[in-house]
Formats: sequence, C-alpha cells, structure tokens
Amino acid sequence: MSLASMTGFARFEGSHDSLAWTLEMRSVNGRSLDIKYRFPQGFEAVEKAGRDLAKGRFHRGQMNLTVSVSSAAAKAGVTLNKDVLDVYLQASRALIDAGEAVTPSVDGLLALRGVIEIAGDERAELSPEAEGALAADMAVLFDRLREARDSEGRALEGILRGHLITMAACVERARSLADQQVEAIRERFTRRLNELLPEQQDFQERVLQEAALLATKADVREELDRLTSHVEQAHQLIDDEQAPGRKLDFLAQEFMREANTLCSKSAFIELTQTGLELKAVIDQFREQTQNVE
Repeated sequence: MSLASMTGFARFEGSHDSLAWTLEMRSVNGRSLDIKYRFPQGFEAVEKAGRDLAKGRFHRGQMNLTVSVSSAAAKAGVTLNKDVLDVYLQASRALIDAGEAVTPSVDGLLALRGVIEIAGDERAELSPEAEGALAADMAVLFDRLREARDSEGRALEGILRGHLITMAACVERARSLADQQVEAIRERFTRRLNELLPEQQDFQERVLQEAALLATKADVREELDRLTSHVEQAHQLIDDEQAPGRKLDFLAQEFMREANTLCSKSAFIELTQTGLELKAVIDQFREQTQNVE
C-alpha cells in the first residue's frame, strides 16, 4: 500500500444540454473525514453524491467541494431580490432594537443567501439526466483528488523514511556512547571524591559501589531498544497499513517520550547532544505525519 497525503486539489469542467459546471475540490489536514459543500440552489443532490463518492476513496481530511453552474439559455446578469432583502432587514431591526446586534453593512447584506440572484446560476434547474451527468463528473473529480493525494503521499513517504533512517543512526550512535557511561560515571565520581577528600586514598571500593549504582540509574539500553522497535514499527506501518496517519502520529509521541528519557539519563555531553539531535529529527517526523491520511 502506498502512503497518501491529506492535502490536494482537483478541478473538472462538464456540461449537459444548456447547463455547464465547474467542479473544484480542495483537501487539507483533518482529524476525520469532513466534506463541506458549496453549490447553487436546486443542486442539493451534489451533497448526497459527494458522500457516496467519498466512501472507499478517503479516510481522513477536511475537504471543500465547490460547484459553479451557468446556463446558456439564461441571460447574463445580476438581480437584487428585494423581497428576500426586506425579510433580512426586518429581522435585523428586531435584533438591533433588542440590543442584540448592530446595524448590518451593505456588503454583509448582499452576501446573504438569496439576496443576489445570478442568472444562469441560482436559477438553473437540474434535470434527472443532468444530475446523472453531474454525478459522473463528480466521480472523475474525486478520482483526480485521490490521485493528487496519492502523488503527494509518495513524496511524503520518502521524507518520512529519511527521518527514520536518521533516527536509527542516532540510536546506534547513542548505543555506542551509552556503553561508555559506566566509565564516565566512575571517573567523574573518583575525581569528585579526590577534590573533596584529597587525603583519603582508600575509597576504591566505595567508588565502584557508587559508580555501579549511578550507572544503573543511567542505563538507557531499554530506551534505545524501544526506539529501535519504534523505527521498525514505523517502517511497517508505511509499508502495510492503510491510512496510518493516526498511528504514525501516536508513534511519534512515543519516540519523543523515549528520547526525553534518554536525555535525562545521559551522563556526559556527547550522549546528550545525540539525544537532542534525535529529538530534532523526531519533531520533523511528527510534523510530516500530520499530513498523512
């Protein structure tokens, strides 16, 4: 299975008899699948067709579908529907008198649905035959959006795998540095005792005991093992899972949890620097997972 993005754009133009339409669909990141529709009066069938077409094609994403319609039989022009405008004005006066609203602006009133009627758009009628043609064109539109999201998903996959390779390299470097922690702790503890008790030389056994205790607390092998496991799991999700965005995002949080523990347990600067580098890569990885379906 190939990785898919949640962002994309598609456009399609079609017609039937005297009607012509332009379909545009934009998709951005979203926690779930949500489609918002914008279409002329009389084209409510667009919404039902959109819900049916989205099934099986998409799992997540915030989408906006716009349908613009014109009619060759209609005269071009714009008409002000005064009856509808009067209804809005009366409602606004009641709210103003009650102190619940302010005087509406002209552009605000003109933007209200039904106040402005566009010839060949709002007055266009959708026959059953035209509805079928429109639904077929919408299917093409949805397929194009699917292709656009898949194309961006392939680019995302390369970026994510690159971050995972960098993470794995950081983990292996941290593993080699972690093996030096016991000696680093022992040397630091011995130096500190020599500074505090310069006249006392018989504390070798005590040094070893304290160094062993501190080394146990600073042992990061479990964190490194879990990080390695997370990297392998992320690769597997990208390879096998359909719509793995949520799981990858959760995994990124687990990556950061282990990296934070690694830094907190670090006993010397080189390991800390590696841990910070790892955290930076994890941040980049998680940012990209936000785009994955």
